[in-house]
Amino acid sequence: MLGWARLLRTTRLDASTFERAIETIERSALAQQQLIDDMLDVSRIVAGKLVLQTQQLNLSSILQTGIDVVRPMAEAKNIQINYKCDGEIDSVTGDPKRWQEVVLNLLTNAIKFTPHEGRVEVRLNRVNDYAEISVRDTGQGIAPDFLPHVFDRFRQGDGANKKHSTGLGLGLAIVQHLVKLHGGNVRAESAGAGQGSFFTVELPLRVNEAEARAISHSVQTDSKKVDKLECAGTLDNLRVLVIDHDADTRELITFILKQCGAVVTSVTSARETLDTLAHSRFDVLLSDIGLADDDGYELIRQVRLLDIKNGGNIPAVALTAYATEQDQRRALSAGFQFHLPKPVEPGELIAVVSRLVGRDNLRTPEGRASSPHSFSGSSR
Repeated sequence: MLGWARLLRTTRLDASTFERAIETIERSALAQQQLIDDMLDVSRIVAGKLVLQTQQLNLSSILQTGIDVVRPMAEAKNIQINYKCDGEIDSVTGDPKRWQEVVLNLLTNAIKFTPHEGRVEVRLNRVNDYAEISVRDTGQGIAPDFLPHVFDRFRQGDGANKKHSTGLGLGLAIVQHLVKLHGGNVRAESAGAGQGSFFTVELPLRVNEAEARAISHSVQTDSKKVDKLECAGTLDNLRVLVIDHDADTRELITFILKQCGAVVTSVTSARETLDTLAHSRFDVLLSDIGLADDDGYELIRQVRLLDIKNGGNIPAVALTAYATEQDQRRALSAGFQFHLPKPVEPGELIAVVSRLVGRDNLRTPEGRASSPHSFSGSSR
């Protein structure tokens, strides 16, 4: 990029060389952008800060879009792409942007390592309670000794495959992380060098859509009551303990809760939480999962072992970037009453806390919040 840019600045080039310089700079810039995006994705994944924006998905549309994007690359090598969808799959939830990323990584990888006049087959099927995406190619295959490491970060196949690689060996690692964040699974198969590769992705279908829609509608309806923090008195004198290692997040959540009348104490770790509960009483606990000294799952388990007078039965919300249905179930089974994905919407946060302590429609004669209803489900 720098070499061609300097030539453009200092040398009068003919038209064909000028076009070649621009194309090279553009191609290199796009490759560099992909490398940076991959690095950023990995850093977010490792830090637990990659947030999924989930909604109902049309997987067939995502696959077709991905095929359209990579088709010019395939046509340049005269590679045939065959796509088959086995029936409608309309009960899948996920982040469409991230699933597009999964699909593009798998398709690009297949085309990159398939020789001229090869073939790539893409299938979408329903298998029991899973949507299954498969990508099979007639390419160079994967050596048996490398197959167990194909999803490792910064790992690439040896030998002939290296001449095709312009990346950092992050694409398949990102695929695996994104699929797991959605509660799914991905596996790779190959009969060996020269025998092609076969990647299969499984995404769980939503088991009870009616219940999920009801919960989502309930919270969304409640959140309208506190839109733009118009929530005077909603949480008056409610004592809230907020646990998060990130100072900016603590400050934001504290501000939102105080605007609605809550009395907020914030701490940064599991140890501070247990020390604070030993000396003070609270009505609600809001905890991040990714704490510095322990995770939120272990923290809530320790809290549930405390005596009632020390907060053992305190209503608790998991505030976390771990936003899949699997993460939700894990939070609820650990002892939280609610799982609220980050980034937190102010109205949604207040609606969840209000509902959890019964402030949405009920108060005791003394003015204190009534006992919380135990319920499960995601706010999305």
